Amino acid sequence: MSLDQMLRLFAVAALACNAALLSLAVVRRRGRGSDARGAGVVGARALVGVAALLALGATLGSLYLSEIAHLEPCRWCWFQRIAMYPLALVLIVGWLRRDRGVHLYGLPMCLAGAAMSTWHYLLQHFPDLEGATSCSITSPCAVRYAWEFGFVSIPYMAGSVFVLVGALLILSRHRS
Repeated sequence: MSLDQMLRLFAVAALACNAALLSLAVVRRRGRGSDARGAGVVGARALVGVAALLALGATLGSLYLSEIAHLEPCRWCWFQRIAMYPLALVLIVGWLRRDRGVHLYGLPMCLAGAAMSTWHYLLQHFPDLEGATSCSITSPCAVRYAWEFGFVSIPYMAGSVFVLVGALLILSRHRS
């Protein structure tokens, strides 16, 4: 697959994360105060497993972009990686150990990662927010390596995963 095809695939995956998040919100809302069938069918361990797979997929996608496609990560990309890479490991270990408190370790990483992704996305729209000294000349933070469907960039993709993983961890906490 070409880089353009992979970026399109990653963008579709990010939009699927957005759709899943919206679906979770709708199901959660409908399940309140009623005897909704299927509410609670998915257990806490399965939710953590899905969250771990999402974080692992984002980590592998990030490594593909830098190591195979040779896109140089900017400073804010690195900050997001600092949140995502250990998140994948923490969630996998938490899932394997059946750790009911894994949300305590994962949620702060999700919140930090989502905040960094949001800031990076804003920098892509408004480069003057941080000034010329924010990143190196070879890898400026305002560069859009991907701009699929007119709005999906790499920080948007990362943010979509951080938010969905965070939502899954919150749900897992309520189900354990």
